[in-house]
This record gives sequence, structure tokens and C-alpha cells, in this order.
Amino acid sequence: MQILWLPITLFCAFSLATSDALTKKALAARHNEYLIAWFRLLLMLPPLIILLLSVPLPPIGQEFTHTVLSALPLELLALILYCKALKLSPLGVTVPFLALTPVFLLVVPYLLLGERISLTGGAGILLIAAGGYAINLHTSGKGAMEPLRAIFRERGTLCMIGVAFLYSFTATLGKKAISASSPLFFAGLYPMLLFACLTPVALWKGRHDMRLLHGTGILRAALLPALFSLLETVTGVIALSLTNVAYMIAAKRLSLLMGVLYGHFLFREDGLRGRLAGGGLMVAGVVLIVVGGH
Repeated sequence: MQILWLPITLFCAFSLATSDALTKKALAARHNEYLIAWFRLLLMLPPLIILLLSVPLPPIGQEFTHTVLSALPLELLALILYCKALKLSPLGVTVPFLALTPVFLLVVPYLLLGERISLTGGAGILLIAAGGYAINLHTSGKGAMEPLRAIFRERGTLCMIGVAFLYSFTATLGKKAISASSPLFFAGLYPMLLFACLTPVALWKGRHDMRLLHGTGILRAALLPALFSLLETVTGVIALSLTNVAYMIAAKRLSLLMGVLYGHFLFREDGLRGRLAGGGLMVAGVVLIVVGGH
């Protein structure tokens, strides 16, 4: 039964990459990023309600409540930064930096608790850093440091680095909340709570666009991203319940290579070879961290 976590996680990665690509397509049509994120969650509500009504109610204690309340503000900020990253920069430049999440899962305990980083884990960090450099290698003609400067010039990349950092906390908190409840219950409830938190922010930030809602096609634009986001949520929590959080995060990060391909074939982004090479190095680094860093 445990081996099922891998195909489930790979489908989760595919759903994530597809949802990202479709979300970027909606944002490219100049739809408000807050409203796209909000409608994406809104359209997920009916199947989530059905899911909640169909699963047994687990015993809910203080541990679950405290964990979810701790995760929600971080998740909300990560969602907003994620949509901004997709809007501001090419997919092939932004999504590979989600590979930094396992790095933060490794480095944060080192900084806070003094836990040692293994040699393999350190090598994984170096590979991820090399991958980030390789993604912008086409700028190296302007100097050896230019690929690094390009990372910090790209606002979408900076947003995605922030997302990766936040995800290092929310992934751990999510695993804890699943253990304190059940996978499908958490999969149904958590996005609904996130929707409730996002609602005042989205309605305020998108208040001007809401007045022009009729005829803009924003609901239609958010429908498919919502479907794949729902699939990603459900398969993600099931996979988390079947394996170690770091293993699941590492395999799920294959979505970044899928995102690079979507960027090239769907949005005609250039630099495919460099971005695939950089993304591949990042995935290899994640694997090393999982194998020897924990």
C-alpha cells in the first residue's frame, strides 16, 4: 500500500503544473490575481463539501486546531505570492525555485536547532544553487555574476523563493494536521478555511474588477485551474499520509520540470535547454537531500 505514494504524488505534480499553467494563462488575460486565486478556491467548494460530507468525522482536538490556525496565515501569504509570481515572470524562470522548499526544510533546523547537515544534503543544496544559476545562464555573456543578478532582478522569482520558504513550514504543519485528523477530512476542510481567509483580501484587492465582472470571462478562466488545483489538493494529502513529508515534497517537485515544458510549449518561452538543465539540477539536488539529508 505504501508504494502507492509515488504514482499518487506524480499525478499530484502533474495537476499542480497544469493548474499553474492554466492560472498563468488566465493572468496573462489581465485578470486580477487575487480574484483568480479566490475564484479558483470558490469553484472548488462544491466538490470539497461533498468530500467532507462523505468521509467520517475524525476526533478533532486542540493539536489539530492549533496546527491549522498556525498554518493558515502562512498558506494565505504563500498563495498570494504564488499568483503574483505566475503573473510577473515566465513559468520556466519562477517554478523551478520551488525546489528550494526541501533546502529550507534542511537549513532551518540547522539554523534554529543546530542540527548538522549531512555531506549528501550539502551536495544537494549545491546542486540546487547550480540549477538556479543555470536557469539564467543565457545572461552569462554579461559576466559570470549576471545569472545570479538576474535572479534578484526578476520579481516573480523573488516571490517564488518566498513561497518556497513558506511551504517549508506549511508542509510540515500540514503533515501534523493530517496525523491529528484524517487525510480526506483535511483535504476537504483546509482549502475551505483558506477560502474564508482569502475572501476579505480578494474582495478588497479586486473590488474595482468585481464591478466589471459580467462579461470578463474570469469565472470561465478560473474553472480548469480550480479543477486541477482540487486534484492536486486531494492527491497531495493522500500522498502525505502514505510517506515521509520530505519524500513527498521531493517527488512533487518534478512539477517544476513540467512547468518549464508548459512555459515553452504553451507560452513560447525561450531558453528551454538552459531551464530544463537548471530544473534538472534542482530536482537532482532535491533527491540528494531526501536520500542523505534527513
